[in-house]
Amino acid sequence: MPHRPRIPSPGRRTVLRGSLLVPAAAALPAAVGAAPALALAGRPEAAWGVQVGSVTASSALVWVRSDRPARMVVETSATESFRRARSWYGPLIGPGSDFTGTVPLYGLPAGEQVHYRVTLADPHDPRRTGKPVYGTFRTAPSRRRDGVRFLWSGDVAGQGWGINPDIGGYRVYEEMRRLDPDFFLCSGDTVYADGPLQPSVTLPDGRVWRNVMTEEKAKVAETLDEYRGNFRYNLLDSNFRRFNAQVPSVVQWDDHEVRNNWYPGQILDDERYTEKNVDILAARSARAFGEYFPVSAPHGSSRRSRMYRTVHHGPLLDVFVLDMRSHRNRNSPNRQADDTTGILGAEQLRWLKRALAESRAVWKVIAADMPLGLVVPDGATDFEAVAQGDPGAPLGRELQIAELLRFIKHRKVTGTLWLTADVHYTSAQHYAPERAAFKDFAPFWEFVSGPLAAGGFPANALDGTFGPDRVFVRAPDRANVSPMESPQFFGEVEIDGHSADLTVRLRAEGGAVLFTKVLRPGRVGQ
Repeated sequence: MPHRPRIPSPGRRTVLRGSLLVPAAAALPAAVGAAPALALAGRPEAAWGVQVGSVTASSALVWVRSDRPARMVVETSATESFRRARSWYGPLIGPGSDFTGTVPLYGLPAGEQVHYRVTLADPHDPRRTGKPVYGTFRTAPSRRRDGVRFLWSGDVAGQGWGINPDIGGYRVYEEMRRLDPDFFLCSGDTVYADGPLQPSVTLPDGRVWRNVMTEEKAKVAETLDEYRGNFRYNLLDSNFRRFNAQVPSVVQWDDHEVRNNWYPGQILDDERYTEKNVDILAARSARAFGEYFPVSAPHGSSRRSRMYRTVHHGPLLDVFVLDMRSHRNRNSPNRQADDTTGILGAEQLRWLKRALAESRAVWKVIAADMPLGLVVPDGATDFEAVAQGDPGAPLGRELQIAELLRFIKHRKVTGTLWLTADVHYTSAQHYAPERAAFKDFAPFWEFVSGPLAAGGFPANALDGTFGPDRVFVRAPDRANVSPMESPQFFGEVEIDGHSADLTVRLRAEGGAVLFTKVLRPGRVGQ
Protein backbone atom coordinates (compact mmCIF):
# COMPACT_ATOMS: atom_id res chain seq x y z
CA MET A 1 0.00 0.00 0.00
CA PRO A 2 1.21 3.55 -0.64
CA HIS A 3 2.80 5.11 2.39
CA ARG A 4 4.61 8.35 2.95
CA PRO A 5 8.32 8.47 2.05
CA ARG A 6 10.50 7.34 4.90
CA ILE A 7 13.91 8.23 6.13
CA PRO A 8 16.16 5.24 5.23
CA SER A 9 15.89 2.65 7.96
CA PRO A 10 18.89 2.74 10.26
CA GLY A 11 21.50 0.27 9.93
CA ARG A 12 21.91 3.71 10.53
CA ARG A 13 24.47 5.77 12.36
CA THR A 14 22.00 7.46 14.67
CA VAL A 15 20.72 4.23 16.18
CA LEU A 16 23.94 2.25 16.16
CA ARG A 17 25.91 4.96 17.92
CA GLY A 18 23.39 4.93 20.74
CA SER A 19 22.63 1.24 21.02
CA LEU A 20 26.04 -0.37 21.24
CA LEU A 21 27.17 1.20 24.50
CA VAL A 22 26.49 -2.11 26.26
CA PRO A 23 28.31 -5.17 24.88
CA ALA A 24 26.33 -7.31 22.44
CA ALA A 25 24.47 -10.52 23.32
CA ALA A 26 27.49 -12.75 23.71
CA ALA A 27 28.91 -10.41 26.36
CA LEU A 28 25.65 -9.63 28.10
CA PRO A 29 26.52 -11.28 31.42
CA ALA A 30 29.32 -8.76 31.77
CA ALA A 31 26.87 -5.99 31.04
CA VAL A 32 24.71 -7.03 33.96
CA GLY A 33 27.31 -5.68 36.33
CA ALA A 34 28.11 -2.67 34.19
CA ALA A 35 25.53 -0.32 35.70
CA PRO A 36 26.25 0.16 39.41
CA ALA A 37 23.69 2.19 41.32
CA LEU A 38 26.12 4.74 42.72
CA ALA A 39 29.54 4.73 41.11
CA LEU A 40 31.81 7.33 42.67
CA ALA A 41 34.26 7.99 39.85
CA GLY A 42 34.16 8.69 36.13
CA ARG A 43 31.40 10.24 34.04
CA PRO A 44 27.70 9.37 33.94
CA GLU A 45 26.89 6.48 31.62
CA ALA A 46 23.62 5.69 29.82
CA ALA A 47 24.33 2.03 29.03
CA TRP A 48 20.62 1.12 29.11
CA GLY A 49 19.90 3.05 25.93
CA VAL A 50 17.09 5.49 25.21
CA GLN A 51 13.34 5.25 24.59
CA VAL A 52 10.61 7.53 23.29
CA GLY A 53 6.90 7.43 24.10
CA SER A 54 3.79 9.62 24.21
CA VAL A 55 4.48 10.73 20.63
CA THR A 56 1.97 13.15 19.08
CA ALA A 57 2.13 15.39 16.02
CA SER A 58 4.09 17.98 18.00
CA SER A 59 5.47 16.35 21.15
CA ALA A 60 7.22 13.32 22.60
CA LEU A 61 8.75 12.04 25.84
CA VAL A 62 12.42 10.94 25.88
CA TRP A 63 13.65 8.43 28.50
CA VAL A 64 17.09 7.47 29.75
CA ARG A 65 18.72 5.72 32.72
CA SER A 66 21.99 6.78 34.27
CA ASP A 67 24.40 4.76 36.38
CA ARG A 68 24.63 7.56 38.98
CA PRO A 69 23.09 10.98 39.77
CA ALA A 70 23.18 13.14 36.66
CA ARG A 71 21.54 16.02 34.85
CA MET A 72 19.69 14.96 31.68
CA VAL A 73 20.13 17.04 28.51
CA VAL A 74 18.42 16.26 25.19
CA GLU A 75 19.28 17.75 21.81
CA THR A 76 16.98 17.39 18.79
CA SER A 77 17.59 18.02 15.11
CA ALA A 78 16.07 17.36 11.70
CA THR A 79 19.34 15.75 10.59
CA GLU A 80 21.85 13.21 11.90
CA SER A 81 24.56 15.86 11.75
CA PHE A 82 22.75 17.79 14.51
CA ARG A 83 23.23 21.09 12.76
CA ARG A 84 20.90 23.70 14.24
CA ALA A 85 20.19 21.42 17.20
CA ARG A 86 17.69 22.47 19.83
CA SER A 87 18.53 21.77 23.48
CA TRP A 88 16.16 20.58 26.17
CA TYR A 89 17.29 20.62 29.81
CA GLY A 90 15.82 17.87 31.90
CA PRO A 91 15.72 16.83 35.53
CA LEU A 92 18.37 15.81 37.96
CA ILE A 93 17.94 12.05 38.07
CA GLY A 94 18.91 9.99 41.09
CA PRO A 95 18.04 7.04 43.34
CA GLY A 96 14.46 8.19 43.93
CA SER A 97 13.58 7.12 40.36
CA ASP A 98 16.19 4.37 40.09
CA PHE A 99 18.29 6.84 38.08
CA THR A 100 15.70 7.05 35.30
CA GLY A 101 14.39 10.29 33.89
CA THR A 102 12.32 11.76 31.09
CA VAL A 103 12.31 15.02 29.17
CA PRO A 104 9.16 16.23 27.34
CA LEU A 105 9.70 17.68 23.88
CA TYR A 106 7.25 20.22 22.46
CA GLY A 107 6.82 22.22 19.25
CA LEU A 108 8.04 19.40 16.99
CA PRO A 109 7.14 19.31 13.29
CA ALA A 110 4.29 16.93 12.41
CA GLY A 111 4.97 13.80 10.39
CA GLU A 112 8.73 14.30 10.37
CA GLN A 113 11.79 12.33 11.43
CA VAL A 114 13.38 13.71 14.59
CA HIS A 115 16.94 12.81 15.56
CA TYR A 116 17.92 13.20 19.18
CA ARG A 117 20.80 12.57 21.52
CA VAL A 118 20.84 12.38 25.28
CA THR A 119 23.82 13.53 27.32
CA LEU A 120 24.20 12.97 31.05
CA ALA A 121 26.16 15.56 33.00
CA ASP A 122 27.71 15.45 36.46
CA PRO A 123 25.35 17.49 38.68
CA HIS A 124 28.33 19.11 40.42
CA ASP A 125 30.36 19.82 37.29
CA PRO A 126 28.32 20.18 34.05
CA ARG A 127 31.53 19.99 32.02
CA ARG A 128 31.90 16.34 33.02
CA THR A 129 29.54 14.56 30.67
CA GLY A 130 29.10 11.00 29.52
CA LYS A 131 29.07 9.76 25.95
CA PRO A 132 25.88 10.85 24.13
CA VAL A 133 23.26 8.21 23.36
CA TYR A 134 21.45 8.58 20.04
CA GLY A 135 17.95 7.82 18.84
CA THR A 136 15.36 8.77 16.25
CA PHE A 137 11.57 8.71 15.85
CA ARG A 138 8.77 10.04 13.65
CA THR A 139 6.13 12.38 14.97
CA ALA A 140 2.48 11.60 14.24
CA PRO A 141 1.16 13.00 10.97
CA SER A 142 -1.18 15.98 10.73
CA ARG A 143 -2.29 15.08 7.20
CA ARG A 144 -4.50 12.11 6.39
CA ARG A 145 -2.60 11.31 3.19
CA ASP A 146 0.56 10.46 5.14
CA GLY A 147 -0.88 7.14 6.37
CA VAL A 148 0.09 5.16 9.48
CA ARG A 149 1.85 1.87 10.09
CA PHE A 150 2.48 0.25 13.47
CA LEU A 151 3.24 -3.13 15.06
CA TRP A 152 1.81 -4.81 18.13
CA SER A 153 2.55 -7.84 20.31
CA GLY A 154 3.30 -8.64 23.96
CA ASP A 155 4.60 -11.20 26.47
CA VAL A 156 8.36 -10.70 27.02
CA ALA A 157 10.69 -13.10 28.88
CA GLY A 158 8.02 -15.42 30.23
CA GLN A 159 7.74 -19.06 31.29
CA GLY A 160 11.46 -19.35 32.00
CA TRP A 161 12.71 -18.11 28.60
CA GLY A 162 14.88 -15.03 29.05
CA ILE A 163 17.74 -13.53 27.07
CA ASN A 164 19.59 -16.41 25.41
CA PRO A 165 22.98 -15.24 24.07
CA ASP A 166 23.39 -18.50 22.10
CA ILE A 167 20.61 -17.50 19.69
CA GLY A 168 21.42 -13.78 19.63
CA GLY A 169 19.03 -12.64 22.35
CA TYR A 170 15.64 -11.18 21.43
CA ARG A 171 16.07 -11.54 17.67
CA VAL A 172 12.44 -10.71 16.90
CA TYR A 173 13.03 -7.11 18.04
CA GLU A 174 15.65 -6.65 15.33
CA GLU A 175 13.20 -8.04 12.77
CA MET A 176 10.54 -5.59 13.93
CA ARG A 177 13.01 -2.69 13.90
CA ARG A 178 13.87 -3.34 10.26
CA LEU A 179 10.19 -2.88 9.35
CA ASP A 180 10.59 0.71 10.62
CA PRO A 181 7.05 1.22 11.99
CA ASP A 182 5.69 4.54 13.23
CA PHE A 183 5.27 3.03 16.69
CA PHE A 184 4.95 -0.23 18.60
CA LEU A 185 1.96 -1.17 20.77
CA CYS A 186 3.04 -3.50 23.58
CA SER A 187 -0.15 -5.22 24.71
CA GLY A 188 0.90 -6.17 28.23
CA ASP A 189 3.08 -8.66 30.08
CA THR A 190 6.03 -6.39 29.38
CA VAL A 191 7.92 -8.35 32.03
CA TYR A 192 7.36 -11.53 34.04
CA ALA A 193 8.00 -10.33 37.57
CA ASP A 194 6.50 -13.58 38.88
CA GLY A 195 8.58 -15.81 36.61
CA PRO A 196 12.08 -16.50 37.95
CA LEU A 197 14.69 -17.70 35.47
CA GLN A 198 17.10 -20.60 35.73
CA PRO A 199 20.61 -20.41 34.25
CA SER A 200 19.77 -23.24 31.85
CA VAL A 201 16.80 -25.34 30.73
CA THR A 202 17.02 -28.66 28.86
CA LEU A 203 14.53 -28.80 25.99
CA PRO A 204 12.56 -31.93 24.98
CA ASP A 205 14.95 -32.55 22.07
CA GLY A 206 18.01 -32.42 24.36
CA ARG A 207 19.22 -28.95 23.44
CA VAL A 208 20.02 -26.57 26.28
CA TRP A 209 18.56 -23.10 26.60
CA ARG A 210 20.82 -20.64 28.44
CA ASN A 211 19.51 -17.52 30.19
CA VAL A 212 21.35 -14.35 31.05
CA MET A 213 20.83 -14.12 34.81
CA THR A 214 20.47 -11.22 37.22
CA GLU A 215 19.82 -11.20 40.94
CA GLU A 216 16.30 -9.83 40.46
CA LYS A 217 15.35 -12.52 37.94
CA ALA A 218 16.33 -15.37 40.28
CA LYS A 219 13.16 -15.02 42.44
CA VAL A 220 9.66 -13.57 42.27
CA ALA A 221 9.60 -9.78 42.57
CA GLU A 222 8.25 -8.35 45.82
CA THR A 223 10.25 -5.23 46.67
CA LEU A 224 10.37 -2.06 44.60
CA ASP A 225 13.99 -2.77 43.69
CA GLU A 226 13.09 -6.28 42.53
CA TYR A 227 10.35 -4.92 40.28
CA ARG A 228 12.77 -2.33 38.94
CA GLY A 229 15.25 -5.11 38.20
CA ASN A 230 12.62 -6.98 36.17
CA PHE A 231 11.92 -3.95 33.98
CA ARG A 232 15.65 -3.36 33.65
CA TYR A 233 16.34 -6.95 32.58
CA ASN A 234 15.03 -6.63 29.02
CA LEU A 235 17.26 -3.59 28.47
CA LEU A 236 20.30 -5.89 28.70
CA ASP A 237 19.44 -7.15 25.21
CA SER A 238 21.10 -5.21 22.38
CA ASN A 239 18.22 -5.94 19.95
CA PHE A 240 15.77 -4.50 22.48
CA ARG A 241 17.85 -1.34 22.93
CA ARG A 242 18.29 -0.79 19.18
CA PHE A 243 14.54 -1.18 18.74
CA ASN A 244 13.83 1.35 21.51
CA ALA A 245 16.25 3.81 19.93
CA GLN A 246 14.28 3.81 16.66
CA VAL A 247 10.65 2.89 17.41
CA PRO A 248 8.39 4.81 19.84
CA SER A 249 6.28 2.64 22.14
CA VAL A 250 2.72 2.67 23.43
CA VAL A 251 2.83 0.40 26.48
CA GLN A 252 0.11 -1.20 28.62
CA TRP A 253 0.31 -3.66 31.45
CA ASP A 254 -1.49 -6.89 32.33
CA ASP A 255 -0.86 -9.44 35.09
CA HIS A 256 2.77 -10.56 34.92
CA GLU A 257 4.07 -7.08 35.65
CA VAL A 258 2.84 -7.91 39.17
CA ARG A 259 1.83 -11.57 39.55
CA ASN A 260 -0.02 -14.16 37.44
CA ASN A 261 -3.81 -13.62 37.25
CA TRP A 262 -3.85 -10.94 39.95
CA TYR A 263 -6.83 -8.76 40.80
CA PRO A 264 -7.29 -5.88 43.26
CA GLY A 265 -7.74 -6.94 46.87
CA GLN A 266 -6.23 -10.38 46.33
CA ILE A 267 -4.39 -12.01 49.25
CA LEU A 268 -1.89 -14.62 48.08
CA ASP A 269 -1.45 -18.15 49.36
CA ASP A 270 1.72 -18.56 47.27
CA GLU A 271 4.59 -19.65 49.54
CA ARG A 272 7.12 -17.88 47.28
CA TYR A 273 5.85 -14.52 48.53
CA THR A 274 6.50 -13.01 51.94
CA GLU A 275 4.32 -10.03 50.97
CA LYS A 276 0.83 -11.50 50.49
CA ASN A 277 -1.12 -8.30 49.73
CA VAL A 278 -1.35 -7.93 45.95
CA ASP A 279 -2.37 -4.26 46.21
CA ILE A 280 1.01 -3.51 47.81
CA LEU A 281 2.84 -5.49 45.12
CA ALA A 282 0.83 -3.76 42.37
CA ALA A 283 1.69 -0.32 43.74
CA ARG A 284 5.40 -1.17 43.70
CA SER A 285 5.18 -2.52 40.16
CA ALA A 286 3.19 0.51 38.96
CA ARG A 287 5.92 2.80 40.29
CA ALA A 288 8.64 0.79 38.51
CA PHE A 289 6.51 0.70 35.33
CA GLY A 290 6.27 4.49 35.41
CA GLU A 291 10.01 4.79 35.92
CA TYR A 292 11.00 2.45 33.09
CA PHE A 293 8.57 3.47 30.33
CA PRO A 294 8.12 6.97 28.84
CA VAL A 295 4.36 7.24 29.46
CA SER A 296 2.78 10.61 30.19
CA ALA A 297 -0.02 10.61 32.74
CA PRO A 298 -3.21 12.35 31.56
CA HIS A 299 -3.67 15.80 33.07
CA GLY A 300 -4.79 15.59 36.67
CA SER A 301 -4.52 11.81 36.84
CA SER A 302 -2.69 9.50 39.19
CA ARG A 303 0.20 7.24 38.19
CA ARG A 304 -2.12 4.19 38.15
CA SER A 305 -4.76 5.85 35.94
CA ARG A 306 -2.11 6.56 33.31
CA MET A 307 -2.56 2.92 32.32
CA TYR A 308 -5.75 3.66 30.39
CA ARG A 309 -5.61 6.53 27.96
CA THR A 310 -6.23 7.68 24.39
CA VAL A 311 -3.32 7.94 21.96
CA HIS A 312 -4.09 10.23 19.01
CA HIS A 313 -1.98 9.43 15.97
CA GLY A 314 -3.15 11.77 13.25
CA PRO A 315 -6.51 12.01 11.45
CA LEU A 316 -6.61 8.31 10.62
CA LEU A 317 -6.02 6.66 13.99
CA ASP A 318 -6.90 6.82 17.67
CA VAL A 319 -5.70 4.05 20.00
CA PHE A 320 -7.69 3.46 23.18
CA VAL A 321 -5.29 1.80 25.61
CA LEU A 322 -7.24 -0.23 28.17
CA ASP A 323 -6.31 -1.41 31.65
CA MET A 324 -8.22 -4.67 32.15
CA ARG A 325 -6.27 -5.47 35.33
CA SER A 326 -6.36 -2.64 37.88
CA HIS A 327 -10.11 -2.01 38.10
CA ARG A 328 -11.59 -5.50 37.67
CA ASN A 329 -13.50 -7.57 40.16
CA ARG A 330 -12.08 -10.78 41.60
CA ASN A 331 -11.64 -13.84 39.41
CA SER A 332 -14.61 -16.17 39.88
CA PRO A 333 -16.81 -18.62 37.93
CA ASN A 334 -17.93 -15.39 36.19
CA ARG A 335 -21.60 -16.31 35.85
CA GLN A 336 -23.23 -13.60 37.99
CA ALA A 337 -26.37 -12.05 36.47
CA ASP A 338 -25.45 -8.52 37.61
CA ASP A 339 -21.93 -7.12 37.35
CA THR A 340 -21.25 -3.38 37.27
CA THR A 341 -17.51 -3.67 37.98
CA GLY A 342 -16.63 -6.22 35.31
CA ILE A 343 -13.13 -6.19 33.90
CA LEU A 344 -12.83 -2.43 33.28
CA GLY A 345 -14.51 -0.88 36.30
CA ALA A 346 -17.35 1.63 36.01
CA GLU A 347 -15.14 4.73 35.66
CA GLN A 348 -12.99 3.30 32.88
CA LEU A 349 -16.07 2.12 30.98
CA ARG A 350 -17.53 5.65 31.14
CA TRP A 351 -14.22 7.07 29.88
CA LEU A 352 -14.07 4.58 27.00
CA LYS A 353 -17.62 5.29 25.86
CA ARG A 354 -17.03 9.03 25.95
CA ALA A 355 -13.66 8.79 24.19
CA LEU A 356 -15.02 6.57 21.41
CA ALA A 357 -18.02 8.85 20.86
CA GLU A 358 -15.80 11.94 20.70
CA SER A 359 -13.16 10.43 18.41
CA ARG A 360 -12.98 11.84 14.90
CA ALA A 361 -10.35 9.38 13.70
CA VAL A 362 -11.25 7.12 10.80
CA TRP A 363 -10.02 4.04 12.73
CA LYS A 364 -10.44 3.42 16.43
CA VAL A 365 -8.17 0.64 17.73
CA ILE A 366 -9.21 -0.72 21.13
CA ALA A 367 -5.96 -2.00 22.64
CA ALA A 368 -7.01 -4.70 25.11
CA ASP A 369 -4.57 -6.54 27.33
CA MET A 370 -6.90 -9.57 27.34
CA PRO A 371 -9.08 -11.16 24.62
CA LEU A 372 -12.89 -10.98 24.55
CA GLY A 373 -14.22 -14.32 23.31
CA LEU A 374 -11.31 -16.61 24.19
CA VAL A 375 -11.82 -18.65 27.35
CA VAL A 376 -8.88 -18.02 29.72
CA PRO A 377 -9.25 -20.10 32.92
CA ASP A 378 -7.79 -19.35 36.33
CA GLY A 379 -7.64 -22.71 38.08
CA ALA A 380 -10.36 -25.34 37.99
CA THR A 381 -13.44 -23.13 38.44
CA ASP A 382 -12.52 -19.46 37.97
CA PHE A 383 -11.87 -17.39 34.86
CA GLU A 384 -9.27 -14.77 34.13
CA ALA A 385 -10.58 -12.81 31.13
CA VAL A 386 -14.06 -11.86 29.88
CA ALA A 387 -15.44 -15.19 28.63
CA GLN A 388 -16.28 -18.23 30.78
CA GLY A 389 -17.30 -20.79 28.18
CA ASP A 390 -21.07 -20.39 28.54
CA PRO A 391 -22.31 -19.63 24.99
CA GLY A 392 -25.61 -18.16 26.17
CA ALA A 393 -26.65 -14.64 27.16
CA PRO A 394 -23.99 -12.40 28.76
CA LEU A 395 -23.03 -13.21 32.34
CA GLY A 396 -20.38 -11.84 34.68
CA ARG A 397 -17.78 -9.68 32.95
CA GLU A 398 -19.51 -10.26 29.61
CA LEU A 399 -22.27 -7.90 30.77
CA GLN A 400 -19.91 -4.93 30.72
CA ILE A 401 -18.60 -5.82 27.26
CA ALA A 402 -22.18 -6.24 26.00
CA GLU A 403 -22.96 -2.75 27.31
CA LEU A 404 -19.96 -1.34 25.47
CA LEU A 405 -20.74 -3.13 22.21
CA ARG A 406 -24.38 -1.97 22.38
CA PHE A 407 -23.17 1.61 22.93
CA ILE A 408 -20.84 1.45 19.91
CA LYS A 409 -23.71 0.25 17.71
CA HIS A 410 -26.34 2.73 18.89
CA ARG A 411 -23.97 5.72 18.86
CA LYS A 412 -22.91 4.68 15.33
CA VAL A 413 -19.21 4.60 16.23
CA THR A 414 -17.50 3.29 13.10
CA GLY A 415 -14.03 1.88 12.44
CA THR A 416 -13.48 -0.06 15.67
CA LEU A 417 -11.25 -3.13 15.93
CA TRP A 418 -9.67 -4.91 18.89
CA LEU A 419 -5.98 -5.82 19.25
CA THR A 420 -4.61 -7.98 22.04
CA ALA A 421 -1.92 -10.49 23.07
CA ASP A 422 -1.83 -12.51 26.35
CA VAL A 423 -2.56 -16.06 25.10
CA HIS A 424 0.83 -16.73 23.43
CA TYR A 425 -0.28 -17.54 19.89
CA THR A 426 -1.70 -15.59 16.95
CA SER A 427 -5.24 -15.61 15.59
CA ALA A 428 -8.03 -13.60 13.97
CA GLN A 429 -11.64 -13.71 15.23
CA HIS A 430 -14.66 -12.13 13.56
CA TYR A 431 -17.63 -11.38 15.85
CA ALA A 432 -21.13 -11.17 14.34
CA PRO A 433 -24.63 -10.92 15.90
CA GLU A 434 -26.13 -13.58 13.62
CA ARG A 435 -23.87 -16.18 15.30
CA ALA A 436 -24.24 -14.75 18.81
CA ALA A 437 -26.51 -15.23 21.81
CA PHE A 438 -26.26 -11.46 22.42
CA LYS A 439 -27.26 -9.73 19.19
CA ASP A 440 -27.40 -5.99 19.87
CA PHE A 441 -24.01 -5.05 18.40
CA ALA A 442 -22.32 -4.36 15.08
CA PRO A 443 -19.83 -6.92 13.71
CA PHE A 444 -16.15 -6.37 14.50
CA TRP A 445 -12.72 -8.05 14.34
CA GLU A 446 -10.33 -9.06 17.11
CA PHE A 447 -6.70 -9.85 16.26
CA VAL A 448 -4.32 -11.64 18.63
CA SER A 449 -0.54 -11.78 18.51
CA GLY A 450 2.41 -12.75 20.71
CA PRO A 451 4.52 -13.85 22.38
CA LEU A 452 7.69 -11.89 21.67
CA ALA A 453 10.07 -13.74 23.98
CA ALA A 454 8.09 -16.29 25.98
CA GLY A 455 6.57 -19.75 25.80
CA GLY A 456 4.04 -20.62 23.12
CA PHE A 457 0.72 -22.26 24.05
CA PRO A 458 -2.15 -24.10 22.30
CA ALA A 459 -5.21 -22.15 21.17
CA ASN A 460 -7.92 -21.36 23.73
CA ALA A 461 -11.54 -22.42 23.33
CA LEU A 462 -14.06 -19.86 22.05
CA ASP A 463 -17.15 -18.64 23.90
CA GLY A 464 -20.20 -18.15 21.65
CA THR A 465 -21.87 -15.28 23.53
CA PHE A 466 -20.69 -12.65 21.02
CA GLY A 467 -20.56 -15.00 18.04
CA PRO A 468 -16.82 -15.32 17.34
CA ASP A 469 -15.62 -17.17 14.26
CA ARG A 470 -11.92 -18.09 14.39
CA VAL A 471 -10.92 -17.26 10.82
CA PHE A 472 -7.22 -17.95 11.38
CA VAL A 473 -5.04 -19.42 14.12
CA ARG A 474 -1.39 -20.47 14.43
CA ALA A 475 -0.49 -22.02 17.78
CA PRO A 476 1.76 -24.79 19.16
CA ASP A 477 0.23 -28.18 19.95
CA ARG A 478 1.68 -28.31 23.48
CA ALA A 479 2.20 -25.91 26.36
CA ASN A 480 5.25 -23.70 26.91
CA VAL A 481 7.08 -24.28 23.65
CA SER A 482 10.37 -22.38 23.83
CA PRO A 483 11.40 -19.64 21.36
CA MET A 484 14.02 -22.09 20.04
CA GLU A 485 11.26 -24.50 18.98
CA SER A 486 8.53 -22.18 17.70
CA PRO A 487 8.63 -18.73 16.06
CA GLN A 488 7.52 -15.69 18.00
CA PHE A 489 4.58 -13.66 16.66
CA PHE A 490 3.74 -10.01 16.12
CA GLY A 491 1.14 -8.10 14.14
CA GLU A 492 1.30 -5.20 11.71
CA VAL A 493 -1.39 -2.62 10.99
CA GLU A 494 -1.13 -0.31 7.98
CA ILE A 495 -3.62 2.44 7.13
CA ASP A 496 -3.39 3.74 3.57
CA GLY A 497 -3.29 7.52 3.37
CA HIS A 498 -5.37 7.72 0.18
CA SER A 499 -8.09 5.06 0.53
CA ALA A 500 -7.98 4.82 4.37
CA ASP A 501 -8.10 1.02 3.98
CA LEU A 502 -6.69 -0.71 7.04
CA THR A 503 -4.60 -3.85 6.50
CA VAL A 504 -3.79 -6.24 9.34
CA ARG A 505 -0.94 -8.71 8.87
CA LEU A 506 -0.21 -11.44 11.38
CA ARG A 507 3.51 -12.13 11.20
CA ALA A 508 5.86 -14.84 12.43
CA GLU A 509 9.50 -14.39 13.36
CA GLY A 510 11.56 -15.14 10.26
CA GLY A 511 9.64 -12.89 7.89
CA ALA A 512 6.51 -14.93 7.14
CA VAL A 513 3.16 -13.16 6.79
CA LEU A 514 0.69 -15.77 8.07
CA PHE A 515 -2.61 -13.97 7.52
CA THR A 516 -3.78 -10.72 5.94
CA LYS A 517 -7.11 -8.93 6.28
CA VAL A 518 -8.08 -5.65 4.59
CA LEU A 519 -10.81 -3.61 6.29
CA ARG A 520 -12.65 -0.80 4.49
CA PRO A 521 -13.44 2.48 6.27
CA GLY A 522 -17.04 3.18 7.17
CA ARG A 523 -18.30 -0.32 6.42
CA VAL A 524 -20.15 -2.50 8.92
CA GLY A 525 -19.30 -6.18 9.24
CA GLN A 526 -16.26 -6.07 6.94
